Amino acid sequence: MTTHLITDAIGNTPLVRLDRIFPQKHISVYAKLEYMNPSLSIKDRIVRYILDNAEASGELKPGSTIVENTSGNTGAAIAMIAAARGYKAILTMPDKVAEEKRSVLRALGAQVVICPTSAAPDSPDHYVSRARAIAASIPGSFMINQYDNKKNAEAHFKTTGPEIWDQLGASIDYFVASGSTGGTISGVGRYLKMQKPAIKVVMPDPYGSIYYSYFKTGKVHEEDIGTYQVEGIGEDHLAKCMDFSIVDEMYQFNDDNAFDAALRASRHEGLFVGTSAGANLWGCMKLAETLTEPATIVTVLPDSGLKYLSKFKKYIDQGFMAPARDGVLDLKRAAV
Repeated sequence: MTTHLITDAIGNTPLVRLDRIFPQKHISVYAKLEYMNPSLSIKDRIVRYILDNAEASGELKPGSTIVENTSGNTGAAIAMIAAARGYKAILTMPDKVAEEKRSVLRALGAQVVICPTSAAPDSPDHYVSRARAIAASIPGSFMINQYDNKKNAEAHFKTTGPEIWDQLGASIDYFVASGSTGGTISGVGRYLKMQKPAIKVVMPDPYGSIYYSYFKTGKVHEEDIGTYQVEGIGEDHLAKCMDFSIVDEMYQFNDDNAFDAALRASRHEGLFVGTSAGANLWGCMKLAETLTEPATIVTVLPDSGLKYLSKFKKYIDQGFMAPARDGVLDLKRAAV
């Protein structure tokens, strides 16, 4: 592919079938390789879409400063596009974010502000609050506002969803995706259900996030808020972009589930993916265990494991993954 602009290389990512970590003969699982976008994540899609719209409307002026709260991937997309288009970028993020992500943002010229992961959602030290305060202090600044901007989900409704449908069509039975802003699962899920209403949408959610209990009870339970090492999914507040009506079922997972599934994809499929991808794959595994009839499951692998090498080291050193035995993966923890 030949292109003149880095943003032209966003999207149209491959969809691959995973046979070795899903050995069930009646189940087909396909994963969309979103880490093949230019900044190595799915967030390139929403940032390009939102910035294109802001430039067209005049809301974003030449030379302006883009401010955003991020767990890293949206920040990388912002930093990349800001550098390519001549904008400044200031990005706030929680201190649990891997150092690799922080370094990439700085290398692309962004200013990075680190905030405590433990800060309450209403605290001025929370990374969302800090971003809003910084934006308010800079005249003419622009926020992507990924958590509450409906154009986040709209980007996936107009790009990711149609691509998946074009690649698999009516064979799709389930879509599995975790969420933080909710843009991917809301936009893709809505598009797929419009094409085939029988499609079920399943969302893995980490322990420490409020989404699972809110989905089950319709209420926010603050006692559910906790810390976890998986980045970019789950949340401690309700994002307006998240459309719970699209979701048919949620599963809860822990850090070990996500890291283990990510390493399985690396060792047995050749796909070195991040921890949110691991969570999605774990969700597919759990779903597959419940299905007795033939079914096709599709998921997204949001980013690359290269962004989490320091976090993966602990699991790799511990041999935290079961090997394949006779072509079938032992889903229990074991040393390699």
